[in-house]
Amino acid sequence: MKKIFRKSYIFWLVGILIFLVYLLLNIFISGFYNTIPLILVYAATVNWFKLGISLFLTLAIGALIVFNSVLIYIKYKERRKCKKEVALSSAGAIGGLVAGVCPLCVTGLVPLILGIFGVGFSFASLPFQGIEVQVLVVIFLFVSLINLSRK
Repeated sequence: MKKIFRKSYIFWLVGILIFLVYLLLNIFISGFYNTIPLILVYAATVNWFKLGISLFLTLAIGALIVFNSVLIYIKYKERRKCKKEVALSSAGAIGGLVAGVCPLCVTGLVPLILGIFGVGFSFASLPFQGIEVQVLVVIFLFVSLINLSRK
């Protein structure tokens, strides 16, 4: 982690760019831009605690993707092999897109793909309405970041 903060500001610029691209892609794929006006209209019925946790986890996933990406690039430049961490980081990034911004109120990637085949699926059917998927993604990305930092 110290290498990320010691390097030049180009890593910061690239990191911010990756973060913004991830968030915009996540908002576009999950259709969260359609949900924002509905949240304002039905503000009295929204579970603000779950929405807040979901938004926080989405931002945390984006930040962990940035740290993983920059650290993978640094390790690659040092000629170190980090295939396992790249796979874990990729799984985390895809998992973040699967869950969407708010797993309960938007489509997400898996329900969208399953909908093509006529299968109805919603993260609302899970015990914590999809927040557990986001927590699992954060754990994947955090483990990948720890493994990258050790090498």
